[in-house]
Amino acid sequence: MAKLAINGGPKLRKKPFPDWPQPNTRMLKEVTKVLKSGKWGIGSPAVAEFEKKFAELHNAKHALMVANGTVSLWVALKACGLKAGDEVIIPPYTFMATAVAVVLANGKPVFVDVDPETFNIDPKQIEAAITDRTKVIMPVHIGGMPSNMDAIKKIAKKHRLRIIEDAAQAHMAEWKGRRIGAIGDIGSFSFQSSKNMSGGEGGMVVSDNQELIDLCFTFSNCGRVRSGRWYEHRHMGANYRPNAFAAAVLNAQVETVVADTQKREKMGRYLDSRLAEIPGLKPQKRLKQVTMHGYHLYIFSYDSSAFDGVHRNDFLRALNAEGIDCGTGYVPLYKEGFMQLDPAEYPWAAGAKYGDIRLPGCEKVCNETGCWLYQSTLLADEKDMDDIANAMKKVRDNLPELKSAVVKKK
Repeated sequence: MAKLAINGGPKLRKKPFPDWPQPNTRMLKEVTKVLKSGKWGIGSPAVAEFEKKFAELHNAKHALMVANGTVSLWVALKACGLKAGDEVIIPPYTFMATAVAVVLANGKPVFVDVDPETFNIDPKQIEAAITDRTKVIMPVHIGGMPSNMDAIKKIAKKHRLRIIEDAAQAHMAEWKGRRIGAIGDIGSFSFQSSKNMSGGEGGMVVSDNQELIDLCFTFSNCGRVRSGRWYEHRHMGANYRPNAFAAAVLNAQVETVVADTQKREKMGRYLDSRLAEIPGLKPQKRLKQVTMHGYHLYIFSYDSSAFDGVHRNDFLRALNAEGIDCGTGYVPLYKEGFMQLDPAEYPWAAGAKYGDIRLPGCEKVCNETGCWLYQSTLLADEKDMDDIANAMKKVRDNLPELKSAVVKKK
């Protein structure tokens, strides 16, 4: 009789993991307050309140809420003075918004490979990518795991470059006891539906630099300056202001995000200990300076040689059949269709042949080793983490059956 669910055997887990987002009565109260106030956007106290609270949460002096996470990257790049043809160093293992924001700000993305153990940008490869056109290094704290900010800051200081932290997935993450975001010059966060703090949509920039935050305000508010007249537009900005209802929902989460983060951290570390029992599975490498993982994703590596040559994708198909929702993650950004830039539309990127790029670290994690569990999974309990590990072990203990299923599928 088949043991694996993929072959018709019984699923190891039938119970769903926690849903996300998780509404609560405080959210209803905050949204009702905004509704009755009549200030649903411009001048909303809810937005100002959330900006203040979020800055405090992330050990930053200043915060500015905007419409979404892509916009927050764009206004950060503009505030850092990016001009047409200027280069921005980014990793290729990230959501498309990281590269899109650079292109929309008239910049040229320069891809630097990732460390296949941390899944973050490899600082050892950054300096070789710096040219006289480089203006910004934009590390992504992938899955909520902080990048090596000490190494990146050292390189940026040496070459007089700005650092924008793409922290879309890294709410509450810590580097050496300090929450990320304002460790560099500007930090960018997202509140899209799946994020660890969700407003449906929304974004935030944080910084310790008042001048940079004021410039972010300008570019997100139709080119206005804080001290100017309402119909005085000094820069080429646009309307990227936030919705007060999103701020209301997010204000309610200020009370829950600390406990949620601590729960994810506890369950993530427990799952790490369980994966250590299974040859061929290895959690995302955590540098000693990381004092809190944001855990928007639980990322781990799969080694097919420890699974008798079974490809990662077949392992994940079997794991999903056992009731564990686990994905393969991104493809290399430079291979995406949108990165084949038309020089007639983007002349500053003329000659950039992104389709010809080969970055072995990124391609290894995208094609062979990278696996994702999603953040709400870690809001369950230890017995649920045991289900995950036991399902993985079940698949590994039945490799001949799995290989037979793969052959039949082909």
